[in-house]
Amino acid sequence: MVDITNKNKTLRVATAQAIVKVSKPETITAIQNDSVPKGNVFAMSKAAGLLGVKRTPDLLPDCHPLPIEFTGIEYEIENLEIKILFTVKTIYKTGVEVEAMHGASVVALNMYDMLKPIDKGIEIKQIKLLSKKGGKSDFKDRFKTNLSAAVVVCSDTISAGHKDDKAGKAIIKKLETCNVSIFEYIIIPDEKDVIQNKVKYYQEKGVDMVIFTGGTGLSPRDITPEALIPLLDRRIPGIEEAIRSYGQERMPFSMLSRSIAGTLKNTLVLALPGSTNGARESMDAIFPAILHSFRVLKGARHD
Repeated sequence: MVDITNKNKTLRVATAQAIVKVSKPETITAIQNDSVPKGNVFAMSKAAGLLGVKRTPDLLPDCHPLPIEFTGIEYEIENLEIKILFTVKTIYKTGVEVEAMHGASVVALNMYDMLKPIDKGIEIKQIKLLSKKGGKSDFKDRFKTNLSAAVVVCSDTISAGHKDDKAGKAIIKKLETCNVSIFEYIIIPDEKDVIQNKVKYYQEKGVDMVIFTGGTGLSPRDITPEALIPLLDRRIPGIEEAIRSYGQERMPFSMLSRSIAGTLKNTLVLALPGSTNGARESMDAIFPAILHSFRVLKGARHD
């Protein structure tokens, strides 16, 4: 299975179709008049589809078990063809297109099974995905490009050369996957004036993002939030909540983090945990969606 533990949940919707073609008009008439010997074809096939879509991961090895939170089945009759439209919705980390196609297939197979005693010329065709939405591809055009970021590691220990930095490098790796250029990567001690001077400098240079890692805990030297908050024009609580919520699902100590997010004019300022996992997971929680903020800062409307 593909590892999806780093993904965020979003609303996922997929619609698939299958077409059942009968060989004679009398078959369509029997369906419409509910005179098929095996029972009501539409109702029974709908029930089969509802059962079948829930069993998708039992039959397809790479499909993730996921909550099916809505299933809709519609029929359209045109001449000798019955079009099955099968829609699946979930709020989860991965899409439901395979589930929708599987459900449509099961509906079609059940219709075939019920109709074969009265029609030997039935065929199933055009099982395909019609639409899907909710994955990252839906949002890629909403993100501003050509962005730059400064990554600042706040640590007395690392700045003194007693320990190697891994958190800052994890942040850089994520930024590079989002096509964000690195303006500067620097390690500084946990000093309030140094932190403040750095964020002012980067803002004056027109850097789009300044990402601090470290100094967000509860020890006496963890003063990154105290240094940054007085400089911010506006806090962005939603980003802070997303970081902590994402982390809390993975380990119980995330609630102790004091990560912050806000703006200094048009520069986005983030203060993330100093641990490697904390920094990496914080970036996974908010990127690339956070990049949409730069379109909004420039006056674009939310779509």
